[in-house]
Amino acid sequence: MDSIIQILIVVVQIGLVMGIVLLNVAYLTYFERKILADMQDRLGPMEVGFHGLLQPIADGLKLFFKEDIIPTGANKIIFTAAPILVLIPALIGFAVVPFGRDSLTVFGIEFKPFITDLNIGVLYILAFASLGAYGILLGGWASNSKYALLGGLRSAAQVISYELPLGLALVGPILLSESLSLVTMTTAQGGGIWNWYLWTQPVAFVIYVICAIAETNRLPFDLPEAESELVAGFFTEYSGMRFSFFFLAEYANMILVSCVATVAFLGGWQPPLPFLDFIPPLLWFLVKVYVFLFFFIWLRATVPRLRFDQLMAFGWKVMLPLSLANILITATVVYVWRH
Repeated sequence: MDSIIQILIVVVQIGLVMGIVLLNVAYLTYFERKILADMQDRLGPMEVGFHGLLQPIADGLKLFFKEDIIPTGANKIIFTAAPILVLIPALIGFAVVPFGRDSLTVFGIEFKPFITDLNIGVLYILAFASLGAYGILLGGWASNSKYALLGGLRSAAQVISYELPLGLALVGPILLSESLSLVTMTTAQGGGIWNWYLWTQPVAFVIYVICAIAETNRLPFDLPEAESELVAGFFTEYSGMRFSFFFLAEYANMILVSCVATVAFLGGWQPPLPFLDFIPPLLWFLVKVYVFLFFFIWLRATVPRLRFDQLMAFGWKVMLPLSLANILITATVVYVWRH
């Protein structure tokens, strides 16, 4: 009986987390449109609901009822599976993200602020995040379109180039916390803002943020889409709900990399000062995550797209050597300090 209750608790937690993440994804599109509009001196969505607040729901309904077209020469099975292969890995990563400190007890049942605490949480996220690139590549290939194929190939090259330094940037916090668990990494930064790994790992933080932008195909690294060159890149031939899956995956990945950055470098749900502990930990976590998301949107409004050769050269000649040098220095300092 206890095992059944535990399974039900996990199912409820998964449902809650997925529901909240997808709601945030929907309204992140609204916030992006409003913030970009404000930066460009226009209004943005205004018609559906007060100041356009119901626009994400209207967009979702429109995409749900839109005609789903499969090109004649497309590989139908892979064309259908590709959007799912992109979206599912983006959502799976949230299973190990700790959103708060305190468990919630309802009718004597304890709900923890995370689905599970894996002792290899960082590797779990990196492993599943890399699977999304296969969906993009397969979607571009299966579309039987030169624009989609070029977008898929660009995405594969970009992910290979930037996934390595992104993973290496997290080695610094791993060495300092002596754990691959995101929960342990968060608790190791307790006591105030001066204990956050942002100060002891500034180079790793900058590398992580740049690589996270490249991993999520956002400006100035949105080469797989590149509207001015490739129409819409790897999802040129997609429509309806399949198109929305790619869209949802991009924003879900933005939220996921922001959550990992918050945990690894900004203390997760920890308050910046101990006397602010009365504010709910979940609120601190959300504030930090949305600071990162605002930065993503701000970049889109201000920075031009790189050329593809610049993108690759920057990844292999700058990001990778810097991340390796940071690991070497961090490991040496940690060893000397502890011995």
